[in-house]
Amino acid sequence: MAIQSVFILNKAGGLIYHTDRYNSKNDVEKTFGYPLDIVLKEDDKLTVIFGERDGIKVGFSLLAVNGEELSNKQLPNGTDALDFLKDPNNYPVSLKFGRIKLKTNEKIMFASMFHTLFAISTKLSPEQKSSGIQVLETESFKLHCYQTATGVKFLVLTDPKQGPMDNFLKRFHELYTDYALKNPFYSLEMPIRCELFDTNLQKTMEQVERATTQYSNE
Repeated sequence: MAIQSVFILNKAGGLIYHTDRYNSKNDVEKTFGYPLDIVLKEDDKLTVIFGERDGIKVGFSLLAVNGEELSNKQLPNGTDALDFLKDPNNYPVSLKFGRIKLKTNEKIMFASMFHTLFAISTKLSPEQKSSGIQVLETESFKLHCYQTATGVKFLVLTDPKQGPMDNFLKRFHELYTDYALKNPFYSLEMPIRCELFDTNLQKTMEQVERATTQYSNE
């Protein structure tokens, strides 16, 4: 799935829209022997950084071990999952990988942090009237940003291998203008609740997904 999440931030950095394309059907569960041939990075969760295989991608998080859901990095009995995977006696082991869906509070915090980081980047840039952060790349995702002249930011979180998203971001902005701003019941700077906007944005994301899949298969 190329597009993972989309966000709209108002000019003050407030989160006024977000939607995920998380689907549990995209989670992958496989049985592994020792040694584990997938490299996991330990942070607040265990994330795949090397060893893509069988639908398991870089950026996926370890969700469950032998059918037991993890709480951050721990098994239900309190055992650290990484320590468990280092023990040859625990193999073969069934591991479930997938994308973790952010909670609403985490998304609000993300919006605020990105707004601040964006403002700092424009001041640090040697270029006059810098456009700020346009793409932020990590091992597990890419964050693409488009800021309008009024300061509203459109963000899209994608797979790390995804190419430029300029066309999608411009279309995202057009949909916002056509269906949110022109809605007589919408108050500027407030959270967006518009069914037509949601529907058309989902269609646009699906088109991008199909085009990306077709390109990858050629």
